[in-house]
Amino acid sequence: MMENSRNGTLTRLEEHLVPGRTPLLNKISELQTEISQLQEAVVSHTVVDQAIGVVITLGGLHPEQGFQVLREVSQHTNTKLRQVSELIVNWVHGEHLPDEIRTALNKALARAQSSERSTALPPAF
Repeated sequence: MMENSRNGTLTRLEEHLVPGRTPLLNKISELQTEISQLQEAVVSHTVVDQAIGVVITLGGLHPEQGFQVLREVSQHTNTKLRQVSELIVNWVHGEHLPDEIRTALNKALARAQSSERSTALPPAF
C-alpha cells in the first residue's frame, strides 16, 4: 500500500506498476526476508561462539566439548541454545545466571571434565 499524493488515500502499490513487475517485487521481498534471517543467524552464531569460549575456559575443555556442554544445558533446561548462550555470555558481564541454567551448566561441565580425564593419554615415561 502507498499513499496517493493527490488525495491522501491509500492505494495498492501494484495498481501503479508496469505489468510483469509483480514477480520481481515478490523476489525482492523474498530476498529481503532471507537477508534478515541470515543477519539473525550471524548474530546467533556469534553469541554461541562466545558462550563456547566461556565454557571451554571455565572447564578447561576442547572447543567441541564446549558446544556439547551448551547443547546439554539447552536440552536439560528445555531452553533454546541461543538463549542459554546469551545467558552465559551476559553472566560473564555481571548479570544473574538463572539457578536452573547454573545447575545444568555445573553438571554438564563436570561430565565433560570427567570424560576428558578418562580419555587423556597417560604421561610419557
